[in-house]
Amino acid sequence: MKFNKLTMGIALSLTSMSCANAVTINVGGQEILPPVPAISVGQGGNIALSSSPKPTIDYLGKPNSIGGEINLTPIVPHAPISISSSSSVGTIQTVSGPTTTIKIVAFNDFHGQLESPGTLRTNPASSTPNVAVGGVDWMAGYISKLKSQNPNTVVVSAGDIIGATPLVSALFHDEGTIETMNRLGLDFNSVGNHEFDEGKAELKRMQTGGCHPTDPNTCRGVDVGTPVPFEGAKFKFLAANVVDTANSKTIFPSYAIKVVDGVRVGFIGMTLKETPTIVTPSGVAGLEFKDEAATVNALIPQLRARGVEAIVVLIHQGGVVPTTQSVSTINLCDGGLSNSPIKAIVNQLDDEVDLVISGHTHQAYNCQIANKDGRLISVTSANAQGRVLTDINLTVYKAIGEVNTVTANNIVVDRTNAAITPNAAIKSIVDKYKTIATPIANRVIGTISADITRALTPAGESALGDVIADAQLLETQGVGFGEAVVAFMNPGGIRADLTYAQSAGEGAGNLTYGEAFTVQPFGNTLVSLTLTGAQIHTLLEQQFTGCTVGYPANAPVTGQPFNRILQVSNGFSYDWQEKGTPCDNVDPASIKINGIPVDPAASYRVSVNNFMADGGDQLYVLTQGTNRLGGALDLDALENYFSVNGLVAPGPKNRINLLP
Repeated sequence: MKFNKLTMGIALSLTSMSCANAVTINVGGQEILPPVPAISVGQGGNIALSSSPKPTIDYLGKPNSIGGEINLTPIVPHAPISISSSSSVGTIQTVSGPTTTIKIVAFNDFHGQLESPGTLRTNPASSTPNVAVGGVDWMAGYISKLKSQNPNTVVVSAGDIIGATPLVSALFHDEGTIETMNRLGLDFNSVGNHEFDEGKAELKRMQTGGCHPTDPNTCRGVDVGTPVPFEGAKFKFLAANVVDTANSKTIFPSYAIKVVDGVRVGFIGMTLKETPTIVTPSGVAGLEFKDEAATVNALIPQLRARGVEAIVVLIHQGGVVPTTQSVSTINLCDGGLSNSPIKAIVNQLDDEVDLVISGHTHQAYNCQIANKDGRLISVTSANAQGRVLTDINLTVYKAIGEVNTVTANNIVVDRTNAAITPNAAIKSIVDKYKTIATPIANRVIGTISADITRALTPAGESALGDVIADAQLLETQGVGFGEAVVAFMNPGGIRADLTYAQSAGEGAGNLTYGEAFTVQPFGNTLVSLTLTGAQIHTLLEQQFTGCTVGYPANAPVTGQPFNRILQVSNGFSYDWQEKGTPCDNVDPASIKINGIPVDPAASYRVSVNNFMADGGDQLYVLTQGTNRLGGALDLDALENYFSVNGLVAPGPKNRINLLP
C-alpha cells in the first residue's frame, strides 16, 4: 500500500481491516479504488470499517484533496497501519505484519567470460596479493550457495551477457554462454548494447534457439553435451525501451512478473539509450531506443494493474566511482555517482521503483540514490566478467506486497573459497568448448619484443593503438585494396593488452591467435573511403566532447560523452589542446600526412573499420565518405602485419601531440 500524497494536515488511521465485502470509494465524485471492505470516512479524516454488501463512500473533503495513487487491494494487512501527513507528501509507518524475504542475485557485463578473467586486487593501494576470480562454474557455485540460504531467489543480469567475448564463446556465436547461463539458473536479462553486435536477427536467435545460418561452428551440442539444435535462452530477454519501428512493438518483453512466496515482483528491463552511437549501425537498423526513465515510469500503471507492488529495474547504464576496483572497495559509493547517467535516470524514477540494478560501466558499487520524490533507493552494480555478484534481500509485507527494506552486498566470486563448490556440469560444457577452440587459439601468429599496451599518453595515444592502426594501413594501402594513406582505429575496439609473458605454453614473446582475438574480438571488416582534408579535420574534432558539427538531427545534442581519441597510423600526425570551445581543439595546419600538411580541399583515402564507417562512436562525418571499398577482417589484418614484420615492438606513441 502506498499513499503518495495526502492533503496537508489530514491524518488517517486504518485499524482491524478485513476483506469480507467489496467497496467503491469516490473522491470528488470520481471512483478511484478497486473493491475493498466497507469503509466510512468522516469529516475529520477518520476511516473506519463497516459491513455492507457494496457501499459507495464519498470523501467529505474538497475534490482532489487526496492526490497521487491509493491502492487498497482485496488483500490488506492483518496488523494496524498508521498513516500521517505533516506536509504535502504523506508517510506510511507499518507497525507490524507478516513479511517474507526475497533474494535477488545480480550481475552485469558478463561478456561471455566462461573461464576466469584473472584476478581482482585485494585493495586499491597494492596490486598484490590478488584474488583469483570468476568463471561461470564458480558463479553457479556461489548462486547455488545463496539459493540454499533462501529458496525464494531470483537471478538477474543487467545486460551484455554476450558480445565482446573471448574466443571460447565467440567462436561459437556465444551459444556456450547462453547454454551455461541456462544451467546457472538465470531468470532475466536486460538487453545491453553488446547484445546487438551481430544485429537484431542474431539476438533473437539467442532467445529462441536454432543454428546460425552460415557458420559451421554453430550447434556443437553433440561435442559439448547440450541439445542440438542450439536450445536458446531459457531465461527471458527484456528490453522495454527498444522498439521496432516497423510495428511499434518492443523487440522483447518490457517486463516480467515473477511470483515469489506469494508476492508479485515486477522486473523491468532497460537498454542503454545511446546504443545506436556505440554499436555498428547496421546492427540496430530499424530500431528506436527510447528514454530510460520515461519508459520505466510509463510502465508503472501497467504493473500496478497486474497486482505488482515490488518493482525492480534492470538497466544497462551505470556510473563510475573514483576508486580503484578491488575486493575492499566493491561496496563503496564514493562520490555518490555524481554527474553519472545512472544517477540522472534514478533521480527521475517514480517512487514505486524499489531497486535499480545497473551495469555498462564495469564498476562495482553499492549506492543509495534519490528518486524523483527524494526517497533513497538502492542502486547496485557488480563489476564485470563474472568477478562479482550482488546479493540483494528485499523484505516484503506479504499481505500487500509492499517492500519494507532493501539490503545489498557485493561479493567476490573467489575461486579459492573452500565453502563453494563450482558446478561440474557447467565446467564440463566449458571444457569441451575449450577443447574445440584450443588448436585455433594456440596457433602462434607472431612475436613481440615487449608488452604492447593500451596505456595512453596525455595526448591519448597508445603503443597498441599505433600497432593496430599500422596493421590496418598495411592491409588497405595497396592498389586495389583501398589505396589508403592513413588508418584510424577507435580506442573502444581495443579490448586487451598484448603481454610478453607466455600465457598458454606458447613461449615468452609469442603472440597467439587467441591473444590477438582477445584484443580485437568484434570481427569488424576494414573499409576504405575518400574524405576531403576538411572532413579529416572534422573527424578529429568529433573525437572530443561538445563538438556536434556535422551531426545528424537525431544525434546526441551534447556530442561525445567523453574524449574518444582515435589511434592513427604511421605518417599521420596532428596537434590538439583543450581550448574549452567545441570544434576548436585541433589546429588544422598541424594535420600532416608524411610531413605534408593536409589540404582542406584535397581528397584522401582513409581506412577505418565498418563500425566507424557507419558512424559508430558518433564519428558521423565518416558516413559522408565516398568510393567505399570493403576489405579484410581487422583480426586478419593484424595477423598479416605480424607475418610481414616478424618481431613487432611497441608503437612509438609520437603521432598525436597535446599542446599546453
